[in-house]
Amino acid sequence: MGRDHPGVLGQPPAIRTIVVIGGGTMGSGIAAQAVVAGRDVTVVEVSDAAARQTVERVERLLDQAVAHGAERSAFGAVAARSGLDAVVAADLVIESVPEVVELKREVLHSASKIARRDAIFATNTSSIQVADLASSVQDPSRFGGLHFFNPVLPSQLIEVVVGGATSEATTDALVAAARGFGKEPIVVRDRPGFATSRLGVLLGLEAARMLEEEVASAEDIDRGMQLGYRHPVGPLRLSDLVGLDVRLQIARYLAVHLGSRFEPPQILIDKVARGELGRKSGRGFFEW
Repeated sequence: MGRDHPGVLGQPPAIRTIVVIGGGTMGSGIAAQAVVAGRDVTVVEVSDAAARQTVERVERLLDQAVAHGAERSAFGAVAARSGLDAVVAADLVIESVPEVVELKREVLHSASKIARRDAIFATNTSSIQVADLASSVQDPSRFGGLHFFNPVLPSQLIEVVVGGATSEATTDALVAAARGFGKEPIVVRDRPGFATSRLGVLLGLEAARMLEEEVASAEDIDRGMQLGYRHPVGPLRLSDLVGLDVRLQIARYLAVHLGSRFEPPQILIDKVARGELGRKSGRGFFEW
């Protein structure tokens, strides 16, 4: 088990120090959001080189936040390193590695072995159930889901996912953490895709099928949802922002658990096979 920490076990600690495991698109965004909210955050990466790149990504996001009116003097501090040593002092550990169950289990298991006994653990996932990961942590009652949305800084929502073993105190702590990030939390039960991904992914997959069937152009499909339904971003452009590889992984996971309506269309499979992953590769359903 991890080490004791002063205070009453079973009660959530005040969340001041945050560790984010994984410094990719989402991990960097989460770290930047924590810094903007005045928290000190350390990002854990696989190598020193990756850690340096993560700090650069976070700093660029912080510059964007300042350009949109954030006050730099109120920011917390950001650091990044290889290895899990920073977990030892963390109040909140957010795992944000790719949407691969075994990888998430491995990371959570290693981190929870050295964390304080009263630390809160959360997985950032858009589809994987908390129940699929809970056995990897030392105390499943202190583990839940925090589903952040991409891009993190301008988004307003965090889904707080309550697993079967998640305690009420942990749920309260995660809701408080979401509000501390400056987001509006919604609390959802631990079901595949939760509340938002089930709807968002299904819409994106159907939009891709419509493109495949030549119902309309990508631009017009998106414009139809933006102008007709007041969506701020169309489903195909949003898929590009999320990453078509990520969208494909999520679709396949949901298809296994929720049925054939989540089977990915061939156009999505082909684009990922060609390396057309959306904004991060320069091409997806749109040119970037």
